[in-house]
Amino acid sequence: MLLAIDIGNTNTVFAVYDGDDLRASWRCQTQSGRTQDEYAAFLQQVFALQDLLFDMVSAVVVCSVVPAADRQIKRLCADYIGHEPVFVTHENVPVEIDLPQRHQVGADRIVNAVAVCEDYELPAIVIDFGTATTFDVIDANGVYIGGAIAPGIHLSIEALSRATAKLPKVGVQKMHRAIAKSTDEAIQAGIYWGYTGLIEKTLEQITLELGEQPSVIATGGLASLFADHIEAIDCVDDTLTLRGLLAIYKGL
Repeated sequence: MLLAIDIGNTNTVFAVYDGDDLRASWRCQTQSGRTQDEYAAFLQQVFALQDLLFDMVSAVVVCSVVPAADRQIKRLCADYIGHEPVFVTHENVPVEIDLPQRHQVGADRIVNAVAVCEDYELPAIVIDFGTATTFDVIDANGVYIGGAIAPGIHLSIEALSRATAKLPKVGVQKMHRAIAKSTDEAIQAGIYWGYTGLIEKTLEQITLELGEQPSVIATGGLASLFADHIEAIDCVDDTLTLRGLLAIYKGL
């Protein structure tokens, strides 16, 4: 079985694939100081819930945007799993990257592009609602040609709360009105409608530059919240990154 690990700035996701079948997946908060023993204790607990054992894992593939966490994942694999992990880079993915500085592209963005090339009609745009909100563009020939990055929604809320004396930190929710009647709702309205406008305008500009209508796939924790309102989003795919990791491993 394959253990796929997606290390993001906020959360780390572990998934087990048996062939092409996703057996189970779990997430924990990303902490660069977490030790291999702490990772192992977490995984042993969740593996047991699915009647799985470490010795059932025959390979490990990792997508990481947090270099400080990589060392402990390598130690986890060496000490508890017995297999050296494969870390995704611009050099070992089955997709062409048409950028002058290919090494600067986040591994998560490359992995999403691989999954889109496998499963969706091209050209395509991936919107990933993570710590950052990213837009990644794959042209009609399956070439990753770049994209855009905006501050993530939770990051914006956190920054607003920290930089102001009286504005509270609020949760994200779908808002039906932009004229709010309380401070909490005013922030929620500004975030929801502000990001809706950001997403719609960015998609409009990318589509204009492409010169043809792309498939638009949303992923990440808040994807469903915004996809309900933004007509340009064709679908929400919660396992896009994990399937990209599987596709990359199968192509090695």
